[in-house]
Amino acid sequence: MNAKIALITGGYTAESEVSLKSAQFVYQQLDKSTYDVYQIVVTLDSWFHIAADGVKHKINRDNFTLELDNQTIHFDLAFIILHGSPGEDGRLQGYFDMVGLPYTSCDALTSALTMNKAYTKAVLAGIPDLHLAKSVQVFDAQREEAVDMVRRELSLPYFVKPNAGGSSIGMTKVKDDGELAEAIEKAFNAENTGKQVIVEEFVEGREFSIGVYRRMDGLFVLPASEVITEREFFDFEAKYVPGLTNEVTPAALTLEQRSRVEKLVKAIYIRLNCKGMVRVDFFLERETDKFYFIEINTIPGQTAQSFIPQQVRAAGMTETEFYGELIEQALKA
Repeated sequence: MNAKIALITGGYTAESEVSLKSAQFVYQQLDKSTYDVYQIVVTLDSWFHIAADGVKHKINRDNFTLELDNQTIHFDLAFIILHGSPGEDGRLQGYFDMVGLPYTSCDALTSALTMNKAYTKAVLAGIPDLHLAKSVQVFDAQREEAVDMVRRELSLPYFVKPNAGGSSIGMTKVKDDGELAEAIEKAFNAENTGKQVIVEEFVEGREFSIGVYRRMDGLFVLPASEVITEREFFDFEAKYVPGLTNEVTPAALTLEQRSRVEKLVKAIYIRLNCKGMVRVDFFLERETDKFYFIEINTIPGQTAQSFIPQQVRAAGMTETEFYGELIEQALKA
């Protein structure tokens, strides 16, 4: 009998549109002869599945079951492809833990921690050869003093972003001190990102994104992607508007650089107790050749153009094989 997979998408933030596109791509790639796949959309108002006839069927949140065609569907696994809250911040994972449903992503604690950029950096501090840009974390209660806090601790230019956001939503590169207050307000006002802001000193260098996941025989690091854009930084438009960014996979790294960053990716995965697939982003500082951690993404994008599918293909796999391996690993765990 085929395993019944709930493919979770939607979400509470501006990233929901990206989540829907990612889930549609994953759905197309999954082997339907092996898995019965049901897309489940999660919104603030409702959790539901849209049947082939276009009718919405609500999820029973008491036990995460679905009434469809006069039968009750009990799922074997949740495949979470929901960027932002509640899929990337640990909320869904905590719920699935309570109803006893396994899932493909990191657990609730790791998801909640890694959604908070400042806390993640604090946990990663001390990993050999991993460098962290100097930063200031600002809570909502500190809004009025935020500009002074940043000026005291950091040097221009800055990156200002929601501390629990994604897809570069609410993010600004500040080159002039007079732009700082507006950038901080923009980051605070990003929808459902926790009313926290992180401000980091700018690192001049090349930008890389690297996927990693656990196989039966251990951790496997996918080929790195380099992000090359003419924009100020890899913002929302650069990520999702065709033609604004050149993404090179596999990236042009020396053997030594590749070996060094793969060790860092594995060390980060282990330190944060990750599960399933994650993606880690770095700057490689031009003057020093040091790798600076940017962030970790525990539910990375999965459109055909996204980094992970690019890297899967560069590693000689199909997306169908890759997603199947994630499902089988999660079912066995």
